[in-house]
Amino acid sequence: MIGMWFSFTLGALLIAGVTSAAIEENNARISLSSASFEGGVNAKFVSRGKKFWGIFVYPDLLKNPNALPVIEAEIGAITADNDMKWDALERAQRLSYAALYVNPASATRGAFNFARSDLLVSWAVSNGKMIRGYTLVWHSQLPSWVQNITNRVTLWDVVNEVLNEDGTLRRSVFSNVIGEAFITIAFQAARDTDSSAKLYLNDYNVLENNAKRQAMIALVNRINASSKLIDGLGAEVYANAGVIDEVQPALTELASTGLEVAITYAYIPGNAPNDWATLTKACLAVPSCVSLTIAPPENRWRPVSFTSLWDNNWKRTPAYDAVINVLDNST
Repeated sequence: MIGMWFSFTLGALLIAGVTSAAIEENNARISLSSASFEGGVNAKFVSRGKKFWGIFVYPDLLKNPNALPVIEAEIGAITADNDMKWDALERAQRLSYAALYVNPASATRGAFNFARSDLLVSWAVSNGKMIRGYTLVWHSQLPSWVQNITNRVTLWDVVNEVLNEDGTLRRSVFSNVIGEAFITIAFQAARDTDSSAKLYLNDYNVLENNAKRQAMIALVNRINASSKLIDGLGAEVYANAGVIDEVQPALTELASTGLEVAITYAYIPGNAPNDWATLTKACLAVPSCVSLTIAPPENRWRPVSFTSLWDNNWKRTPAYDAVINVLDNST
């Protein structure tokens, strides 16, 4: 009964507003059109056989006169930073970007509001960008009424961050009540909603931490043993010193599952150009690595001083030049 309710609620989240089917239809329609800017990082990345170079966004960022032309010209796909998470969608009132993060308790049970996520999808469709849905099932940013459930559970990266660093299953309202089966239920609900969508299991430190990576591989092999529910593995990269060289062999190992893999969030402290070059080369070297998504410089998850390919004024950094050099010259 709990599993049925959980599955039903996931289906409602997928169907009620920005469905995976709508995202998939848009992404299929775009094809290579998002690579129309021949000199941009996405165009060069796609020309090397990849799907897209993406970035995390939120509606207010698309109003930034410095950011908007860069995203239009350089980026092939957008990921909603906050606006497709459960506590952002199930609320009667449309809140600001900051309020969505700091006040999950304001979520309203049974009242869905897709206004902000619809803005992102509409912008992507109008501008020929692909869309990555993020995230359906996560232990964090839940409405307070979900967090307080003890014997009932309701809830594209479909399942996010379910493993501890030692490879064990993370304790959450979902695993505490349903156990590991909640992951299969979530993927089955997503698959039933849209049989053609690419469904990902996503986590962080799986490129750096061998125990966690092995657990992810074992988990997906268990779930896909009887029926392929998981299509891809997402890896968030928090590349501290000494870690970046481990990315390529780790991507190769994840790809041994037979699934496509994606770098779903890339953050490199210090923004060293050589590290960005190494990360880009790693994805290029692994055929199954289909995309690479980065954080914007205006990024609440990282320090104010954080930069990536662009600085806080959306001017190119040396990291941008390093990535373009790799895309132009790597064989």
